[in-house]
Amino acid sequence: QVQLVESGGGLAQPGESLRLSCVGPENYFTLYTMGWYRQAPGKERELVASIETGATDTIRNYADSVKGRFTITRDNAKNTVYLQMNSLKAEDTGAYFCYADGRTWLGPESEYWGQGTRVTVSS
Repeated sequence: QVQLVESGGGLAQPGESLRLSCVGPENYFTLYTMGWYRQAPGKERELVASIETGATDTIRNYADSVKGRFTITRDNAKNTVYLQMNSLKAEDTGAYFCYADGRTWLGPESEYWGQGTRVTVSS
């Protein structure tokens, strides 16, 4: 079942930008590592970016393929994570899935996924 709410997917031409949004868990949002996975046609699902609100810092990680082009941010007041995708390439095409991982702090069942939002980059 769908657990997270995603939006922002669509069609873009190479070089254009899209921004994905995802509303995360209602409770204890800051304790979840939030992120985005994607799955291209015929490919395995891969981690695109993640973001963690640490005790003293914000920690971000990116797949090598999107470094310098994508930016992950979160608004803890709105329980929302974003993925700003600039300089889009055809290789970015796929289904993008929001996830929330609270297993470190909230127990082994504290993991949630979105339904996926489609991103198509084509001329």
